[in-house]
Amino acid sequence: MSAGEETLQPQRKKKKARKTLLTLLAVLCVVIALGYFAYWFLVLSHYQDTDDAYVAGNQVQIMPQVSGSVTKVWFDDTDYVKQGDVLVTLDKTDAGQAYEKSLTALATSVRQTRQAMINSKQYLANITLKKIALSQAQEDLQRRIPLGKAQLIGREDLQHARDAVTSAQAALDVATQQYNANQAILLNTSLENQPAVQQAATAVRDAWLALQRTDIRSPIDGYISRRAVQVGAQITPSSSLMAVVPDKQLWVDANFKETQLAGVRIGQPATIVSDLYGDDVVYHGKVVGLDMGTGSAFSLLPAQNATGNWIKVVQRLPVRVDIDPADLAKHPLRIGLSTLVTVDTSDPQGAVLASAVRKTPAYQSNALELQLDQVNQVIAGVIRANAG
Repeated sequence: MSAGEETLQPQRKKKKARKTLLTLLAVLCVVIALGYFAYWFLVLSHYQDTDDAYVAGNQVQIMPQVSGSVTKVWFDDTDYVKQGDVLVTLDKTDAGQAYEKSLTALATSVRQTRQAMINSKQYLANITLKKIALSQAQEDLQRRIPLGKAQLIGREDLQHARDAVTSAQAALDVATQQYNANQAILLNTSLENQPAVQQAATAVRDAWLALQRTDIRSPIDGYISRRAVQVGAQITPSSSLMAVVPDKQLWVDANFKETQLAGVRIGQPATIVSDLYGDDVVYHGKVVGLDMGTGSAFSLLPAQNATGNWIKVVQRLPVRVDIDPADLAKHPLRIGLSTLVTVDTSDPQGAVLASAVRKTPAYQSNALELQLDQVNQVIAGVIRANAG
């Protein structure tokens, strides 16, 4: 073997090794590409994600039901309140005076109605007297008619007897009509069920409700936000005082591109990562509905694509994703926080639009309901005290 051949042999070996390495590298790249394609086809293609997603929730606006001057503000922003807690107190002077006035009006109505009932008995007694007077006048006339025929009394006396009967009959008619007119008001109804008494009792209830509503209460558990009311302010039923935000009734509005929504269905599972906690905390949820319009369609100034100056833009549709309450309890969120939402679309069996009608209220609270038992007892006491 010559010296030249000995020099070329290592070069050939290097080229062969390089070719083998490149071949292996190409095969590895193909395998990785095929593996990624298979993984995408089997797994990743069934997931849709968006970072245009924000935490949403109820913001219960606190507004008064009566007008008045603010004397106390019991809570401030970020404070926690429970359902039924008094948030704001109004001056009770005017409402208290109106309530006392309504009680006086009720007592007056009871006494006047009672007087009308007593008058009925008086009218009945008067009818009896008028009947007796009519009977006497008729008897006198009957006795004078034979005497008049026998010309034992003058014609004038006989005419006076006839006039007395007519006058007695008229007096009886007047007394009967007075009794009927009084009965048209009473109609044999008990005192407490008389319309005048019922109207006065309703006025008492209205005044009592207005007095109770000078204490403005929270309808739900939650946290105070956006307090705008100040002590001394004069407020009306249209005034917005503050908002109460519950920490449990939260969801995510995920704005997916319209090109991502073909496989999204109600009930599909979703994972949520918030910017507040990062990847360390993953929330679990599910799709509960797709909105009926894009964000641009419901904007204050919707796009007018018919003007001719039209550029196609991929639209986004809000998708509502409920969050697992257990996850929320461990890691509370706030309204408006940014999130990353990923929806698993592998199960296509769900509905695109909801078709079932709710049988129960989506939200409810009885904290603002006032029971009338207390004021009804007061009304009954006033009626008893003035019924005689």
